[in-house]
Formats: sequence, C-alpha cells, structure tokens
Amino acid sequence: MKAIIPVAGAGTKLRPHTYTQPKALIPIAGKTILSFIVDQLHEAGISEFIFIVGYLGEKIEDYVKQTYPNLTTHFVFQNERQGTGHAIELARAIVGTDEVFVVLGDTICEYDVKEVVDSPYSMLGIKKVDDPRNFGVASVGEDGFIEQLVEKPAIPKSNMALVGLYKIKETRILFECLHYLHTKEANPIGEYILTDALECMIKRGAKFQAFKVKNWFDCGKKETLLESNATLLKKFGGNITGKHEYKDTIIIPPVSIAPGCNISNSIIGPHVAIGANTSIKHSIIRDSIIGSYTSLYEVVLDNSLIGSDASVKGLSRSLNIGDNTEIDFG
Repeated sequence: MKAIIPVAGAGTKLRPHTYTQPKALIPIAGKTILSFIVDQLHEAGISEFIFIVGYLGEKIEDYVKQTYPNLTTHFVFQNERQGTGHAIELARAIVGTDEVFVVLGDTICEYDVKEVVDSPYSMLGIKKVDDPRNFGVASVGEDGFIEQLVEKPAIPKSNMALVGLYKIKETRILFECLHYLHTKEANPIGEYILTDALECMIKRGAKFQAFKVKNWFDCGKKETLLESNATLLKKFGGNITGKHEYKDTIIIPPVSIAPGCNISNSIIGPHVAIGANTSIKHSIIRDSIIGSYTSLYEVVLDNSLIGSDASVKGLSRSLNIGDNTEIDFG
C-alpha cells in the first residue's frame, strides 16, 4: 500500500504564515501537521509516500527528506490547481495497481490506523458535524457501507462529513473515474474533486465501508489551529526537550518547548508550543504557538500565532496605582 498526501494548497486562511511556509509545515503541539500524518501511517506499516506538492513545494521536499530519510518518497508537482481529484490523478504512474491511502495534508484525526490499513474493504473516514454543507457528505446504509457521496450539498441528506481519509483498494476504477471526470464533466470553476470520483466508483460497483474517527483536529485557520494545539497538548502531555534551565520562569503545563530556547523571567502556559532556538524574556505566554528563532521581549500573548524568525517587543511601564483604580491598556 502506498500513501498519497496532497499538500499543494496555498493555505490562504492561515496567511500571513503561509506566504513563506506551507500549511503542512505549520507547527502544532511540538510537531508539524505533516509529521502527525506521516508518523501515523508509518507506524501502521506504510513506508512509501507520494506527496503532491505545489506552492512552496521545495520546502515540503526538503523537510521530508531530512526528517524521514529511511522512507521511500516521491514528489509530484501540481502546477495547475484543478482540485483534489486532479492531485490524485497526477500520482497514477507511481501508484500503478497498488492500494492507496489518501490523507489530505491538513487532516489530523484520531482513529485506529492499523485497523483501517488491514481491513479487506475500501474505507472512508467520517464524523458527525453540525453543518455538513461545507464538506463532502456520506449517506451510510444500515450495513455500514456508503450508499452515496455528495460534495458540499445545499440540502444534505446526512450530517456525516468526510474528514479527508480515504483507503482505496480498487485503484483501477479510481483512476478510470478521475479520467472520466477530467475529460467528460468539466467543472465550471475548472476543478474536479475526489468526492465526485468516489461517487463514480460507487456507481460502478465499488464498495466503501465507513469508519468513524474519534477526533478530527481542524488546522485550517488560526482559531481552530490554536484549539487543536491545546487539545493535542492535553492529550500527549506536552514535551520539554533536552536539558534546560529557564531562569525565574514558571511553566504551567501542558507546554511543548523545543531545544535551544532561552527563556527567563516569564510565565509560559498553559497550551503553548514553542519552536527551537527561540528567546523569551520578561513575558507571559498562554494558548499560543510560537515559531523557531523568534524573539519575544516584554510581551503578554494570549491566543496568538507567531511565525519563525519574528521579533516582538513590548512597552515597559512603571506604575504607581492607588486604590479603586481601573486601567485598560487595550
């Protein structure tokens, strides 16, 4: 089985961070989004990966080759963004007739990966959502198999959303349907999507068993990225790597602090992830993600996302405040 991970999107909802960094390499809970995905699949026995890259794709390639030198990896450039279906079709020559596990590059989920990989059926990950109109929606029969798939329906027949996990055994039918959509059913916006290809497969006799994920961590925009960071830190307990001595500093778990950080006279946590070689002095940080090689001095940060190689300095104040006084610096 080969894994296909499309990571060609521009990540517009996470700008300005994605101007210089692919969304898949945004840090969360001490790891990149991409590492969460690759580690899960590799631990389940998959060792060959196909990355569909585009914008800033060379950074994805450099990161993967440096972090996972023992994996078999392929990098396919999606020069024209014509949708998820187009991204998967680009991998056809590498896939051949092998089974594939497609995981969208911003999808972090909790589920039994090994059970899905070893299942004799093709399988699609689903989760109940309040408003399914912005997702691919699955109608699931009483036998647990999917009867119909519709992408972003105006009137959904189900509240079961596709989460971006697709294990496909019938790859021959998959690529036939992708080719059919590409040549016969041009989308008005110039894209063709994987959900439509899967529905085509069902109409041609392929069977997909649905499996529910325990948790689905949204990494698509700042607010949900920070929520996911906090949840994952609570789950895994955070990590402070290597020997460290943070002078006159209080750490409120869970936090993740990478090696090489210089922290003093500060309060860090809870729910903070800090990249490598970052300097923080005389500051209070909570519910935030801080990049690598960043400098923070005399700042108070809450629910913040700070990139790498950034510098933030606050304003030092000396106050003499009497009783019954209220001051708002905001």
